[in-house]
Amino acid sequence: MKKRKLNYRFHNPNPADVTADYILKILIEANAPKVERAIKEAALNSEEKKCDY
Repeated sequence: MKKRKLNYRFHNPNPADVTADYILKILIEANAPKVERAIKEAALNSEEKKCDY
């Protein structure tokens, strides 16, 4: 049996800048926990370096 290749087509009636803004909002929301954790770790590392003096 021959394998069929899937083709996807998306219809996007929005202008490119609106689409980019929407995708950016989704990515920010999805990565918010990682960003918060990175900020907390950076703050802790900064405090530890200050205490070494």
